[in-house]
Amino acid sequence: MAKLRHCFTILLLLFTAESAHSDFFTSIGEFLLPQNCLSPHVNCVFCFVFFPSGHMTDLLFVERDLVSSLKDYIRAEENKLQRIKRWAERLDVLSTAGSQDPEGFLGHPVNAFKLIKRLNTEWAELESLVLTDVSDAFVSNLTIQRQHFPKDDDQIGAAKALMRLQDTYELDTETISSGRLPGSSSVATSSSVLIVEDCYDLGKVAYSDVDYYHTELWMAQALKQLEQGEESSAVDAIAILDYLSYSVYQQGELERALEFTKKLLELDPSHQRANGNLKYFEYQLSKQMKLEVDDDDEEKRRMQKENRGRRDDYLPERKQYEKLCRGEGVRMTPRRQSRLFCRYYDNGRHPRFVIGPLKQEDEWDSPQIVRYHDIVSDRDMEKVKELAKPRLHRATISNPTTGVLETAHYRISKSAWLGAYEHPVVDKINRKIEDITGLDVSTAEDLQVANYGVGGQYEPHFDFGRKDEPDAFEELGTGNRIATWLLYMSDVQAGGATVFTDIGAAVQPKKGSAVFWFNLYPSGEGDYRTRHAACPVLLGNKWGELSLISGNIFFFPSYVSVVHIIAQIGIMKINSDLFLK
Repeated sequence: MAKLRHCFTILLLLFTAESAHSDFFTSIGEFLLPQNCLSPHVNCVFCFVFFPSGHMTDLLFVERDLVSSLKDYIRAEENKLQRIKRWAERLDVLSTAGSQDPEGFLGHPVNAFKLIKRLNTEWAELESLVLTDVSDAFVSNLTIQRQHFPKDDDQIGAAKALMRLQDTYELDTETISSGRLPGSSSVATSSSVLIVEDCYDLGKVAYSDVDYYHTELWMAQALKQLEQGEESSAVDAIAILDYLSYSVYQQGELERALEFTKKLLELDPSHQRANGNLKYFEYQLSKQMKLEVDDDDEEKRRMQKENRGRRDDYLPERKQYEKLCRGEGVRMTPRRQSRLFCRYYDNGRHPRFVIGPLKQEDEWDSPQIVRYHDIVSDRDMEKVKELAKPRLHRATISNPTTGVLETAHYRISKSAWLGAYEHPVVDKINRKIEDITGLDVSTAEDLQVANYGVGGQYEPHFDFGRKDEPDAFEELGTGNRIATWLLYMSDVQAGGATVFTDIGAAVQPKKGSAVFWFNLYPSGEGDYRTRHAACPVLLGNKWGELSLISGNIFFFPSYVSVVHIIAQIGIMKINSDLFLK
């Protein structure tokens, strides 16, 4: 009966009503959950609006304008205060002199007159001065600019972008918190350093997303910085330990959960939830100790250890994708390298390139991926960016089930579409693509300008439509995408590579260069080796111009008919029916 009463006490403490997560574990109640930690966006896993570098630049200048306005307000308040101080000093002298000998002071008619005047007029003027609101200009400016501010979802998105970079490039929390990212200056500025509150907020975002792995990492970093002496008025160790104990418990580590709970109770012995969790964890550990330790138990513990860490992923090639983004796992053998060359290319003595041939570089041999250097001038690229910026919006993908264009969490960028008729520079780029590739761009989609800010990415995908999909390009009326032309319009300090997960290739962004590959075999079948991705931008921002060329199914240039087919199928193994195309 005593044991039953003890268990009931534990459960009673766990089923308290003060937690904000009453619907989280309906089967066992509200144990260990830190209070007030879920935002109203908890059910919106991928609902943030991504801010690309162009819009982020605008926000930077908005903040600069507000700081200037705030300084003007401070100066106005200081001037107002100085005027009030001068009034106070003058009135203090007069009132002090009068109070020493009131009758003698007031016996002078001028003093009597001035006292009446001060109280009737001057104090009213002082009252008016004190009541003057010099904040109107600042408040008005702030109200106007606020409509352009990021929302809660944007802040959540930015936090997830940091964690995405953390995972992709295997960065520890200390590296990110200190601001010393790969490719950045060795000396971090104060603006690029995460303080305790920042680390705590990152942990809360992960917690709200039921991501206990990142919750633990960032709460531990926040606690570390507190213990190292960093001061914080908004966050204390008690709140951090509350999250830490729960996050490690959810990852199957009862001993560590108990350890964090005890540390919390040392700081706040009356913490009701922690006291309840202490009893619960001790009870669970005692149950484990009473169980007979056999091979099955050891295997269970081994599996629990392996299951710690990041959540199961929907993307089967996640590890390969991230390795390529880090520059690892590139399958470039000496034999393959020996087949790659740099050359001057004139596309069969094309009149445009006879005098000024192009610099062509082989990036990969099978499938054939080539890069053309110095294709577009800086002036033309800046013009394309200028045309695209006002119309940038969240990039879309074709839903593989419905064929409808829609946004997706795995494509995080902003894009704009530019038609050849909109500006001569767009038509000029289209003509150049046609002259270089030999393909008719009249059936190509409009040029797609993409901007990837920090954390921006496009996970592995195909550019062509597959047989098991509805006609994803029916609305475009141009057929399947035969080839892809990707122009890099900026250099990237770190990250942002274009990687091909199936073949293990990685292409680094280089401003003014373009990479080109065929998505289809000459037979019209899709080449599944062209599955590729845009790696997250770690440092800097990435501008790209994408031309997806459709049609042309009966028109393959002469160099494709031999070189491309051999590369696609394998040397000495050419299926003759492909030449019929």
